Amino acid sequence: MELIRSWFRRTFNDPQIAAFIVLMVSGLAALLLLGNALAPVIAALVIAYLLEGVVYAFERFGVPRLLAVTVVILFLTAFLVLVLFALIPMLYRQVAQLVDQLPAILAQGQQLLLQLPEHYPQLFSEEQIRQILDAARRDITEWGQRVVASVTVQSLLVLGTLAVYAVLVPFLVFFFLKDKRSLLEWLSNHLPRHRALASEVWGEVDLQIGNYVRGKFIEILIVWFVTYVTFSLLGLQFAMLLAVATGLSVIIPYIGAFTITLPVAMIAYFQYGLSDPFIYAVIAYAIIQVLDGNVLVPLLFSEVVNLHPVAIIVSILVFGGIWGFWGIFFAIPLATFIQAIIKAWMRRKPPPEPERAAAAPEEA
Repeated sequence: MELIRSWFRRTFNDPQIAAFIVLMVSGLAALLLLGNALAPVIAALVIAYLLEGVVYAFERFGVPRLLAVTVVILFLTAFLVLVLFALIPMLYRQVAQLVDQLPAILAQGQQLLLQLPEHYPQLFSEEQIRQILDAARRDITEWGQRVVASVTVQSLLVLGTLAVYAVLVPFLVFFFLKDKRSLLEWLSNHLPRHRALASEVWGEVDLQIGNYVRGKFIEILIVWFVTYVTFSLLGLQFAMLLAVATGLSVIIPYIGAFTITLPVAMIAYFQYGLSDPFIYAVIAYAIIQVLDGNVLVPLLFSEVVNLHPVAIIVSILVFGGIWGFWGIFFAIPLATFIQAIIKAWMRRKPPPEPERAAAAPEEA
């Protein structure tokens, strides 16, 4: 208890650390308690943060801020309209085609599994394969029933959410960008007076997080486009669906690319069989992943994120478990933020009391 009391006195005697802890706890409590209600506001803040770099680039060329914000919002609106009215219907059609072909794909996979006892009798028996197929058939049937039961309610909820976001988010983004300076001034007037540590931490992570998130969006678009063009040239079915999945897979380092490999290989196999086009499709996908990891990522990120792979995977698991998809997407920026907090904390950490007492006579 004495150790705990000593640590508590050393820590909270510094008003900078106390103010920083208050800000962190207040922000976390607001996210946990009001995160769902304020989701459009949070989404608008994130988008405004990402677009601030584009607005600043316009301002550097002498464009007034209001005009720059208006042009950026128009481009954002055009992109969203393109996604809503061109990409989503195409994805819907390809998903419907995949569902229609699913029985044939499952039958072909069943025939492939039934051949295993003939080729590897020492590893598989026909009875084991049939038990696996029966279990898989039951699971797929139950999953299909659950999807059918919930699809109507979920569709209505998704449509309602999209309608709210489509109206509120662009409106909020516009004013967050246009009135950025006045909003920041108002916020600074309501922050604690002792906020040097918070400013130090934010200054350390601002550049890294901004560059990381913007670079990740660029990486998603490039991988998506290159994959779609490649699969279309190879004549692979569901090219857009696989390209979108491959582009989004870069959100999860190491794990995402491995996860999408199986669907790509399966669709290529069921379309081509063990033939040259199947090999070409798999090789092309492997080349895209190699170029992404060894050329595109170093060019976009360089030394922006300096985290160990274990720390990245742990952060994905933790924040993904808390906030789902968005926790996965922002796992690395959040881990970078925590790393900056630890570094700033250690720099400001006072020496233990015995060391300070021993140092006092020497200074005298």
